[in-house]
Amino acid sequence: MNTHRKKRSRCIAMLILLAAAALVLLVLNVCIGSINISLAEVLQSISGNGTGTFTQILWSIRLPRALATLILGGALALAGYLLQTFFYNPIAGPFVLGISSGAKMVVAVVMVFLLGRSIRVSSAGMILAAFFGAMISMGCVLLISRKIKGMAMLVVAGVMIGYICSAITDIIVAFADDADIVNLHNWSKGSFSGITWDNILVMAVVVAAAFIVVFLMSKPLSAYRLGEVYAQNLGVNVKLLRIGLVLLSSFLSACVVAFAGPISFVGIATPHLVKKVLNTAEPIWMIPGCFLGGAVFCLFCDLLARTVMAPTELSISTVTAVFGAPVVIWVLISRKRGQA
Repeated sequence: MNTHRKKRSRCIAMLILLAAAALVLLVLNVCIGSINISLAEVLQSISGNGTGTFTQILWSIRLPRALATLILGGALALAGYLLQTFFYNPIAGPFVLGISSGAKMVVAVVMVFLLGRSIRVSSAGMILAAFFGAMISMGCVLLISRKIKGMAMLVVAGVMIGYICSAITDIIVAFADDADIVNLHNWSKGSFSGITWDNILVMAVVVAAAFIVVFLMSKPLSAYRLGEVYAQNLGVNVKLLRIGLVLLSSFLSACVVAFAGPISFVGIATPHLVKKVLNTAEPIWMIPGCFLGGAVFCLFCDLLARTVMAPTELSISTVTAVFGAPVVIWVLISRKRGQA
């Protein structure tokens, strides 16, 4: 009992630490940029006493972008955790399995078709298009997983699906003429720029609803991660749970792609880092931990993407790959040593 209390206290402390880190990075993302804004000026603008250029930059650009990075970063990490749980695969993730690329492909098709006819796409429409694309890729991965049981081969198959979807997207973008459509090129590489308050409202509602559902699934997930037979013996409806994991992971991935494009390595690396920090794999702690960890990871990477090569802005996927790829290598090496 004493050990359980210590474990619980550690997890709570680490979650508080992650939340504090997310808040600090949120403030830094708002304050630091091509024009630095002091914390005092930020507080004045938020309280309604700010005026001039700083207030306009804060409310039109910095704050929406920072909040979107926090929300979508958490959603992406949570999607990665669900996929790793579903496939019992430590290197499964929306980007690696081609799910993000499938979502990107369908969104690109919809945007080119509608924007070419001067028809604006709503936030909800973008999410639905991305979800449809994510489900196409997920369906392909599930079919392949029935034929291929090896972890490595499943990942290779997912990467190939991602390449096919990305190639189709590049062809679509290449034929875009309209100025608005050409912006798809930047979006297709992954970026948190251009987020509006309407987008924030939609993504906050969608991600919050998905997070609550996932958290309510924490108990059956605890049983599922120990094996399907074990979960069935405890009365878990494994078939329904697996459907829920597929839908929720695809929906979260779709929400990210719809607003920020495909972002690499966040979904695959963050769950492992959070598991190390929390020192537990129990879903009741991992679910909020992954969300906060993904938010911290993306806020940190987006801050670097905007400032390291300023005034040139790096693609967010470039920065996340720099920090995420070594984590994947570490996971593979650790797994190999464990098997040895």
